[in-house]
Amino acid sequence: MTDQHPSAPVAIVSPVRDESRYIRRTLDAMVQQTVWPREWLIVDDGSTDDTPEIVASYQEDYPFIRLIRRQNRGKRVLGSGVIEAFNFGREQLQSDYRYICKLDGDMSFDPTYIETMLAALEADDRLAAVSGKVYRPEDDALVEEYIIDEMVAGQFKFYKREAFEAIGGFSQTILWDGIDIHKCRLEGWTTQSIRDPGARLFHHRLMGSSDKNVYKGRVRLGRGIWFMGYHPAYATASGLFRMAEKPYVIGGLLMIAAYWYAAMRREPRYDDLAFRKGLQDWQLSRLRAVGGRLLGRLTGRSKQRIAG
Repeated sequence: MTDQHPSAPVAIVSPVRDESRYIRRTLDAMVQQTVWPREWLIVDDGSTDDTPEIVASYQEDYPFIRLIRRQNRGKRVLGSGVIEAFNFGREQLQSDYRYICKLDGDMSFDPTYIETMLAALEADDRLAAVSGKVYRPEDDALVEEYIIDEMVAGQFKFYKREAFEAIGGFSQTILWDGIDIHKCRLEGWTTQSIRDPGARLFHHRLMGSSDKNVYKGRVRLGRGIWFMGYHPAYATASGLFRMAEKPYVIGGLLMIAAYWYAAMRREPRYDDLAFRKGLQDWQLSRLRAVGGRLLGRLTGRSKQRIAG
């Protein structure tokens, strides 16, 4: 069947655990792609539901899909556990690939998603990683899970193999999907999330809610940005911004409180000082740019009032 369908030198690794509620959507979205990957390795990380059986049923008809199973560690381990499973799968890839991707098992995406990502990567020599924008189906609408254009959605991100290897792959820590992007920036690469009507990602679980509930997710995020090395001003601004997302207000407050709680406790931080300095320098430049634009708008409005 794969011989009759366009494919590309793409290897995708999907760490999954207890995703029977969502994974058919992901599988259906993949087999409907205009371009198939050369290899899609799904790493079942100790599921106790019928996730592996669902994957196996698709594997019979689509040979590019391959399932491998890991022993159940007894619990879901976010961040480090996901990347541990990803690395386990990456070591067992059998294809010769130019692009490597990490894909979650609770996603669906437009049929031209892979085709659009490949076109973007091939058009820009310095573009290391790319994704589409992420939307959450809610009632009869789509709610965007906002990320800045320089960020790449961790749910389904594409990497040039050379760039991925240059940054040493994903760090086996919390917020690995932010650390990798800034590592790219420090190495002189660019990264991007593309707003394209043919390259949308649909997230079928509220972001940050995979471990018990979204409130715990926001606390985890606040402690995570402390670990990553966020500047206090940028961390606070990020929390204020997140107040406009579900859970409204309280989510952002929890994020800010958790960051400062971790700071007061002097919890461990990512142990690359050059990385943290580079991150904070970039964050402060972003805050100055936003502040400058806001000041310009206020000044312009004041002049209009005076002129009126």
